[in-house]
Amino acid sequence: MVIFTMIARITDGLPLAATMQEDEQSGRNMLEYQNQAKMLFRKLTMHSPPQCTIETGPYLFHYLIEKDVCYLVLCERNYSKRLAFSYLEDIAQEFYSQYGKRVSTVSRPYSFIEFDTYIQKARKIFTDSRVRRNLNSLNSELQDVQRIMVQNIDDVLQRGAVLSELDSKAQNLSILSQKYKKDATYLNTKSVYVKAVAGFVVVFVCIMYFWIL
Repeated sequence: MVIFTMIARITDGLPLAATMQEDEQSGRNMLEYQNQAKMLFRKLTMHSPPQCTIETGPYLFHYLIEKDVCYLVLCERNYSKRLAFSYLEDIAQEFYSQYGKRVSTVSRPYSFIEFDTYIQKARKIFTDSRVRRNLNSLNSELQDVQRIMVQNIDDVLQRGAVLSELDSKAQNLSILSQKYKKDATYLNTKSVYVKAVAGFVVVFVCIMYFWIL
């Protein structure tokens, strides 16, 4: 089940839109999870993993980053991860088509709160049992989500295993990759020069040999 959805700007963590599905029968309080989501937004950067699943108590946060905007949903653990990310992709596409050009200009939190209308429609579609069966059947033919990192919310927010460390690792990998490319280019160039010099020496020796004769 999709519990609530939030959208925020990556550059400063500013919430742009949000919705929430209250469960009055169980009376659960979602304020704690909303605060966790806001803290998570503040830790994300442009170098953060574009897709991630984060464990928090009995629930899971799933987030998707596209075009400097983070789309996050809180779901029950038994809700399909594939459907959760399909839901986020649908929301991301519609949100960008409506507000993409204005995202960087707003300064007030929840400037696009009216987008809740679309979020509610999407939530109903992706929680409908018939739609879920059809999407599950379709997704079973596609590649499974394998690159989505799973973290615990406490690790991310409190114990130092923050997303900035992932940023650093990603940057280090990028630096090593660039260094590898430069070294490979240097070795290839050096190999060409060595072969050229060797060929010149052979030709020179042959000329000298025949000249002496």
